[in-house]
Formats: sequence, C-alpha cells, structure tokens
Amino acid sequence: MRNHPISITEQEREQEFFDSVTEDEIMYHWRTIRSKGLSDDDAWQAIVTGIALDMAFAKSKASRQTEH
Repeated sequence: MRNHPISITEQEREQEFFDSVTEDEIMYHWRTIRSKGLSDDDAWQAIVTGIALDMAFAKSKASRQTEH
C-alpha cells in the first residue's frame, strides 16, 4: 500500500485541539468527576490520564494513517 501522510493542516488541527483546552474546561471536568465521589487527587489523576490517553491515541492515529 502507498503511504498517505496526514496533511499538515490535519496535524495542526489535532495539535490545536490540545492547545485550545482551557483551564476552565479542565476544572469543570475535575469538579464533575469529583462530584461522583472520587477524592480530589483521584479526580485529578483521572483528568491527567484522560489527557494523556487522548494525546497518545491522536499520535497513534496519525502514525496509522501515515503507515497505510
């Protein structure tokens, strides 16, 4: 199969999504998770883990599209 690299604009758009997350949005999600009964620290770990997974899967998606 031929390689079809992701266009620069698509890569920029994915990076822009992560760059555009605001502190208010993170705090909103933290409060929501915390309201479900998690401790402050556990809620924060859930947020950090979610961000890390989003970034990891965005990178793996980019790699898969480049490889195929």
